[in-house]
Order: sequence, then C-alpha cells, then structure tokens
Amino acid sequence: MTETVPTGPPISQSADAEGRIELSPGAFPASSPFANEDLRPVPVSERKWTTYNFAALWISMAHCIPSWTLASGLVALGMDWKQAVFTIALANIIVLLPMLATGHAGPKYGIPFPVLARASFGLRGANVPALIRAAVACGWFGIQTWIGGSGIFALGSKLTGGEWENAGKIAGNPWPLWLCFLLFWAVQIAIIYRGMDFLRRFENWAAPVVIVGAFVLLIWIAVKADGFGALLDQPSKLGWGPDFWTVFFPALMGMIGFWATLSLNIPDFTRFGASQKAQTWGQSLGLPTTMTLFAILAVLVTSGSEAVYGEAIWDPVALAAKTDNAFGLLFALFIVLIATISVNIAANVVSPAYDLSNLAPKFINFRTGALITGVIGILIFPWKLISTPEFYIFTWLGVVGGLLGTVAGILIADYWIVRRTVLHLADLYTPGGRYWYTNGWNWRAVLAFVVGGVLAVGGSYSNVDAKGAKLGPFPTDGLIPFLKPLADYGWAVGVASSLILYVALMAPLARAEREEPADRGV
Repeated sequence: MTETVPTGPPISQSADAEGRIELSPGAFPASSPFANEDLRPVPVSERKWTTYNFAALWISMAHCIPSWTLASGLVALGMDWKQAVFTIALANIIVLLPMLATGHAGPKYGIPFPVLARASFGLRGANVPALIRAAVACGWFGIQTWIGGSGIFALGSKLTGGEWENAGKIAGNPWPLWLCFLLFWAVQIAIIYRGMDFLRRFENWAAPVVIVGAFVLLIWIAVKADGFGALLDQPSKLGWGPDFWTVFFPALMGMIGFWATLSLNIPDFTRFGASQKAQTWGQSLGLPTTMTLFAILAVLVTSGSEAVYGEAIWDPVALAAKTDNAFGLLFALFIVLIATISVNIAANVVSPAYDLSNLAPKFINFRTGALITGVIGILIFPWKLISTPEFYIFTWLGVVGGLLGTVAGILIADYWIVRRTVLHLADLYTPGGRYWYTNGWNWRAVLAFVVGGVLAVGGSYSNVDAKGAKLGPFPTDGLIPFLKPLADYGWAVGVASSLILYVALMAPLARAEREEPADRGV
C-alpha cells in the first residue's frame, strides 16, 4: 500500500479575524465512516466558553476528595506538609504546559482529542491513543464514583445512627454502600446525558459552592481546635537529602499522572472556547493555583483534626462525620455530591465518550459512549485501585502518567513542530486524505508510542516494606531491570522520547509536504 501525502492549502475551510478555523458550508463529509455530529468541528458561532468557564471547570475538577487526600499520600510516604504542597504545586505547573499546548487546537479548529490525534496517528490509528485514554478515564470514573458513594454512605450512616454500617453485607461491604455507589453512578450518567452546554452551566455554579464548602470545613475545625495543632510542626521523616529525592521524583511523576488524562483530552473542552486567550488564562488561573490552595487547605484542616481528635484525619468525609449536627452533616453531604460529580463527569466521562464515539462513529454517539464508560467504571473494581498509597501513587498514577505522557509527546510534536499548528479539517474525516497514511495508520506514530511507552513504564518496579514484603504488582528489580532507573521519571521520559523520535521519523514527510505542490508517494 502506497502512502499518500496530499499537499497544498486547504480550500474547504476559512479563518475569522482571530484565526479560528471552520469548514466551509457543505465541506463536512457527514457520510464518511469517520464522522458523526459529536465529532464534527464546533462552528465558530458556538464556541462561547470564556475565561471564567475554563477557570470554573478547573476549580470544580480540582476540588474533589482525591485532590484533598493527595497530600496525605505524600505525608504517609514521609514528607512534611511543606514538601507535600511543594510537590503538588510543581507537578501542576509542569502539567499545565502540555495542557496549554494540546488545548490550542480546540479554539482554533473546534475538534475533540480523538480527531486531533488523527493528524498524527492516522484516521484508524487514532483509536490507539483514544482507547488507552478511554481506559484510563474509565478507571478514574470508577474510582471517583466509589469515593463519592462511600462519602454518601459514611454521612448517611451517621445520620441514621450507624444503622447502615450494621446492615447485611454483600462482597464484604454493607449493602447500603453498594446502593449509594450505584445511585451516585446513575446521577452522573443522567447529568452527562443533558449534553456539554448543561455541563458548562453546572460547573459554573459548582465551582464557588465547593470553594465555600472547603472554607466552611476550615473555619469549623479551626474554631474547635483553637489553632491548627502539631501537624504543621512535624519534621519531615525524609529530610532534604537523598532519602527525600528518592521519594520526590516518583511522587512528582505520580502527581503529574493525576491530571495526565486531562493534558490530552483538554481539546474536548477548549473546542468550545471563544478564544485562545480564554482557554490560556482560564487554565492558568484555574489549575495550579486551585490545586495548591486545596493542598494547603487539606493540610490545615487535617492538622486541626489532630488537635481536636488526637489523630490526623485526612479524609474530609470522615472528618465531617465527626459532627453530631444534622444540618452540618447534610451540608457536608451536599458538598461531597457536588464536588465529586463536577470532577467526575468533566474529567472522566466526557473524554471516553468522545473516544468510544471515535471507535465507531456511525454506531456510538456521545451519549452511548458515556453509558459504556459508566459500565466499564464498575467492572474495573475501583475499590481495589486505591487500596494503598504505594499502589495509588506509584503503580496507578505512575504507569498511567508514563503512557499518557508518551501520547502527549506525539501530539505536541505533530501539532507544533511537524504541522506548525496548520491542520486540514476535512481530511481529518476523509479516507484517502493527507492523514490517511497507510490504510489509515501512521506507523511512525505507533512506533514512537511503543518505544516511548517501553522507556517510560518498562522499568516499573515495586518497593518493599520494613519486613521485605513487596508493596506492588511489579518485580522489585523492575519489569525490564536495565530500565528501572527511568521508572521514577516515567511521564517526562514518555513525553521527551516520543516527541524526539516522532519528529525524526516524520521529517521526510514534513519536508515533502512543505516543498512539493502535488501528491507524493513514499
């Protein structure tokens, strides 16, 4: 099969004064097997999200129970609170950069992530990164749904005087816990079925509500503690020497991995952006500042809990359940519901819904993809993925971050270096166009992904506890022992290696596209 690389300027699209591109009337190939209404470019007239919309999106997504407990995982590994907050803040500044880079294509072209990936992987090959990202998002959806359902159960049990905890058990857990999990799952699916505009409005008011809830918890514990306790004075168990840096780098990659999925699927949201300024400022103001503030709030509240109850209670639901005030419990239940729903739908349902739609556009639309995501989120047994800090941070977040970093490197290389931000929209949906490569696959992108992925996660290893017991599923000397030194830097290794290799492999095609006015077989 001969590869084709059509050249010449796009004749089926136009740009407005702000450089936003849209297809000319009738140019969208609706009959193509790679097209449907959910994947088509958003018309310029419908790109309305403002700076506040994007900032509110991030505030809503960052203010969730897993974000709150990130610092606790780092403290459990031996850091003091200052080291934990520093690690979280730095990770979110770093991960913001690929988010802005991949998010640029959204306002400019109005396309979601799986369509953007077609430019580099090919129309069929784009299903590889799309399905990997979908699998990760389904896992996250399950985790967040389990955490949200557990929060409802804990507070509901308190309201019922502990009756729920004493109910009959199914698979080791009280049946009301399973009921809370399933009901919470159903509420989220019902909301996403309303569509993206409803989600935008939901995030707009959810953001300030969750912020208020976090500060109410801070004020409540400060009043009860008459201060913030001894946790703020506790020294690091690691110091700032070699012991700290041994933990810091894999923890940093794990914190980056927390938002690695969003660093890819951010075009799913920025495609509705009114301008590049809106998505750039919205994300910059919303992500690193919010995550850092939330980590500080978590530390302060937890330190206060230690002063009041004699133990550090990192779980905000468990802490809220300490109150005997019915109104306080209902308020906490409301905040938990809003916080978890806002992050879970935006971060973990929208992206796989588009990804699964991309797999079979004529059979799976956005809503069907969302339902499939919900089912998979149950089947992956999320309660096992967050069983220990070591498994959660190093295994789940670390491996996920490495693989998604590899995809991010390829997308950034293709869009910014190879294409120089110039895409031909109609060809992203058309078999035989410039992104068809060889039968719909760009082997260069696939090879860069495989090599980058092996380098990023091939050395994954498990630590051992004080008794010598293995704490994770990997061999202690690494899956591929000689790659073990790279495992602690998985996300960075994935981004850098795949970016460099992809640019090198694509150099001949990029040169041909720039220099020749006619089709060229290679």
